[in-house]
Amino acid sequence: MNRRLLLIAASLTLALLPGCKQGGSQASKAPAHYRTVRVTTSDQTLETKYAAIMEGQQLVEIRPQVSGTITQICFNEGDKLSKGQTLFILDQVPYKAAVEVADANVKSAEAKLRTAKLTADSNKQLFEQDVISGYELQTAQNALAEAQAAYAQAKAQMTTAHNNLSYTVVKSPVNGVASMTSYRVGALVSSSIASPLVTVSDDSYMYVYFSLSENQILDLMSQFGSQEKFLSGMPDVSLQLSNGKRYEHSGRIDAVSGVIDQSTGSVRLRARFPNPSRLLRSGASATLIIPVSVKDCIAIPQTATFEIQEKVFVYKVIDGKAESFEIKVFALNNGTDYIVESGLEVGDVIVAEGAGLLREGTLISTEDGKE
Repeated sequence: MNRRLLLIAASLTLALLPGCKQGGSQASKAPAHYRTVRVTTSDQTLETKYAAIMEGQQLVEIRPQVSGTITQICFNEGDKLSKGQTLFILDQVPYKAAVEVADANVKSAEAKLRTAKLTADSNKQLFEQDVISGYELQTAQNALAEAQAAYAQAKAQMTTAHNNLSYTVVKSPVNGVASMTSYRVGALVSSSIASPLVTVSDDSYMYVYFSLSENQILDLMSQFGSQEKFLSGMPDVSLQLSNGKRYEHSGRIDAVSGVIDQSTGSVRLRARFPNPSRLLRSGASATLIIPVSVKDCIAIPQTATFEIQEKVFVYKVIDGKAESFEIKVFALNNGTDYIVESGLEVGDVIVAEGAGLLREGTLISTEDGKE
């Protein structure tokens, strides 16, 4: 009797096992709930931000061209300077003495030249009258040539002496703003000093330097066709200062480096900003903002994408299943959204979040969570 009951129980168990297996399979194929979005077009303005460093359009280090002791400093640190304005005066006494010596040497050489010329002219007449030999005539002419060379040399030394005297007055070569200086009256300086006397920054316009990746530059150049078209076609850029405020004037990207930094794989670019109020200063950090305005475009959140070998993909929901498609996106973005150039069409339904966690063919529920 007990054996019969055991056989009946075993038969019932075996009969139930296929049903359990089938129910588990159906449960595993239940559609997953992901937020989806239907692709539409709109006008978009995306702001891409880049760390940047500012420099004056001219940054000139002022060093003396002659050695000497500083006798006078003629500016205040931080002053606005004009081209040709006197900044430092070095001890002029030895250089004035050198000028006087050089002037005297010129006068002496000039007198000797006149004497040699008279002698040469006289000997020429005497030679023509057969009074002296050709040797004596040639000797006089050689002495004249030597006197002419000595006179030219004395004049050159006089020019050098006058130049050296003028170099004792150190002037600003450009308009700009003076930096701080570590030199004071009485300091001995020369052309070989390690740090400049002062740095003058011409900051009427400021250069703002930032970098783009090699891939971004290649994409932009391909899109615009050439570097010239890229520079003319890029929109005006803006600047966010270190205090978080926007600078009131806009700028233009006007230069792209022809060299890729091998250590970072980036390319350096330059934007030019007007600086009428002298608010911007050389060496300051800022954030350069490139606005990307595109009419009637497809924009999707970056959370809807995933990358494989630098290619961007999305999952479209087709017949309730997730299918991956490669898309091409605009080279610049704002860090949260992509502008799609190809690979999507209006009306497509895509998974809006968690694309990187999906697998090909996953069942997707589109009944709720769709935008």
